[in-house]
Amino acid sequence: MILESESPLFRFEKWSTLHKHPYDKNISSQRSSELFSDISEEERTKFFMLQEKRRSGDEYWAYDTTSVSSYSQTLRQAQYDKNKEDDRLPQINLALVFGEKSGLPFYYRKLAGNIPDVRTVQNLLADFAVLGFDKVKLVMDRGFYSEANVNGLLKEHLKFIVAIQTSNCFARKAIDTVYDNFRSFENFDEQHELYSKTVLSEWEYKQERPYKKDVLTDKKRVYLHIYFNIDKFAEDETNFDRKLMAMRKEILSGKRVAKHERFYKQYFQIKETPIRGLQVTVIEDAVKATKRYYGYFTLISNEKMDAMAALELYRNKDLIEKAFGNIKDRLNLRRLLVSSEKSLDGKLFVAFVALIYLSYLKKHMHEAELYQNYTIQSALDKLDIIECFEYPGYDLRVGEVLTKQKQIYEALGITPPA
Repeated sequence: MILESESPLFRFEKWSTLHKHPYDKNISSQRSSELFSDISEEERTKFFMLQEKRRSGDEYWAYDTTSVSSYSQTLRQAQYDKNKEDDRLPQINLALVFGEKSGLPFYYRKLAGNIPDVRTVQNLLADFAVLGFDKVKLVMDRGFYSEANVNGLLKEHLKFIVAIQTSNCFARKAIDTVYDNFRSFENFDEQHELYSKTVLSEWEYKQERPYKKDVLTDKKRVYLHIYFNIDKFAEDETNFDRKLMAMRKEILSGKRVAKHERFYKQYFQIKETPIRGLQVTVIEDAVKATKRYYGYFTLISNEKMDAMAALELYRNKDLIEKAFGNIKDRLNLRRLLVSSEKSLDGKLFVAFVALIYLSYLKKHMHEAELYQNYTIQSALDKLDIIECFEYPGYDLRVGEVLTKQKQIYEALGITPPA
C-alpha cells in the first residue's frame, strides 16, 4: 500500500514476483479479503491499548473526520449524506486521532456516513476511557463544538482547544468585553498579522447524574482566545456590501425573490408613494450589527496559554488533513470495493497501520531534510532497487548498498541491510 502508491491489491501478484516478503507467495484478492476478515475486534483493541505506551503526555491530539465512499450497497454503515467530496455514492465516515508533536496517528473509528461531527465526541471520550487513554489533550474544529461536548471534556478532565463560531452567544459575549480597545498596537502580532487577546471566562458546567436523578452545576475556568484578521474583515464587508446592492436592485426592479424576503425585511426600509414611487433605504443599525463580528474568530481552551500558542496548536491540526489525503490517495481508500463488514474492518485497520509507517517516514524525512533531494516516492524507489539473492541451503544475501542508499536508511533511523 505504501510502496505501490494508488495500486489496487490485485496488483500484488506482480509486486510479489519482484520482492522478497514474509509470506513468500502471491496473495490473491480473495485471500486478501480473508486476511482482512481474520483481524478480530479484540486484536484491534489490544493494538490501540498498546498505542498508549508510546504517546507523549504533553502532546495535543488533533481529532477530525472524513468521508470515504463505497461502491457496496450492503455495508451497514454506508449511508447517503452530504459528502465532503461531492461524491454521489453512499459513504462511511472515518474519525482519526493524530498526534501533533509525534506526527503519528493513534486511533481511528469507523462511523455511519450520516452522523454529524458534533455527535461523535461523546463516544470518542467513552472509547478513550475503555482503552485507558488518560490525560489526553484534544484539538478540534468548530464542527465539534457544543455545550454538551465541552461539558463532556471537562467531566473527563481532558485538556482541549476547540474553535467556536463567532455567531455563538458565548463567543460574542467574550468579544464584547474587549471590543472597544481590541484593535490596538499592543494586541497586534506581526508574525501572524493578527490582533489577539486571551480572556479568562467562566463556563456554566452541567453534568446529568441519572443515578441521583439530578443535574450537577458548577463554574469552570476556561480561556477564550480571540483573534481579528483585518483582511478577512475587509473581504467579508465587501462581500456583504455587494449582496446589499444586489438585493436592493432586486427590490427596485420589481422582481423580488421569495426566499430573499427575510433579508429584505432585516436590512431595508421599503416605502412606496404615488409621488416618489418606490424607495429602498438601508437600515444602518442592522447592517452595523451584522458587520460587528466580521474578521473575528475564537478558540476555547481549558489550559492556560497565550493566544498565539493556542493558535499554533490549532493550526497544527492541518496534519490530520494531510493524513486523510494519504489514506484516500496513497493508500487507495478513496472509494471502497469491499462488500462485507469484516473485510471492511480489517482493511481499514491495515490502512491505519500503513498510515503509521507512512507518517513515520514523512516525519523523519522532514527532520533529516531529505525533502531537499527526494520526494517520499523517489526515496522509496531509491531503496527499492536494492537486490537480494537466495540459494537453497544458504541464507538470504543482500546485494550492494550504495552510499546514498545507506544515507537514506540512516536518516530514517533504520539500520541498512547487510
